Amino acid sequence: MTDLFSPEGFEETGSGPLYLQLSRRIADGIATGRLSAGESLPPERDMAALTGLSRVTVRKAVQALVASGQLIQKRGSGTYVAPKVERLEQALSLLTSFSEDMARRGKASRSVWLSRTVAAPRPDEVMVLGLGAHDRVARLERVRMADEVPLAIERASLPATLLPDPAGVESSLYAVLGARGLRPVRAVQRLSAVNASVEDARLLNVPAGAACLRIERIAYLASGRVAEFTLSLYRGDAYDFAAELKLSPEA
Repeated sequence: MTDLFSPEGFEETGSGPLYLQLSRRIADGIATGRLSAGESLPPERDMAALTGLSRVTVRKAVQALVASGQLIQKRGSGTYVAPKVERLEQALSLLTSFSEDMARRGKASRSVWLSRTVAAPRPDEVMVLGLGAHDRVARLERVRMADEVPLAIERASLPATLLPDPAGVESSLYAVLGARGLRPVRAVQRLSAVNASVEDARLLNVPAGAACLRIERIAYLASGRVAEFTLSLYRGDAYDFAAELKLSPEA
């Protein structure tokens, strides 16, 4: 690693600002494997001493790589090479849970729970779930992890009559509903491109404003009753969604 921070090779003119030269050097070290995922970088003062650059220049170089998602900073710990995220392809024609998707790929999945509550419904939940003014709604909010990498944030709402005890959901919501004979059999999904808010970016370990996929899912029971209203935010650098298209019979 020390050769990445040697003072040789930095040019005052002709190769762009010094912070960009250092940023490119570190990025090249990541791309070529000289800096591996999870490896810590020296403190800013040490990098400044090694390179002969000012701490302001080093800080700008590091922040540029943090903004691009190549480095992550942990408060009180230091700066690390961001883990490499494997891109996953998800078929839009299958109604499966996140846990089932990851198990099919041989990945270990888990949830970091943010909240599991029963409360009075919001106006949008009343409309989508077909609830009355005095009905209750079960809400589940969590970060979905695969092999310890945060991939998505899920915020699900269900009628409390279908899920009276949301705290009983440990991993797969659909497994819990299926055990009660209430697993959804079809769903309508809408996808849109959004930028991660500061808080969502923190939960997903991506830079604020990073490209994400927002998925709204409304799932139905066999009876036609709405069972689930979920808003999910997926990392744009980790997911590709694929759909099969067929020629219409009229054509």
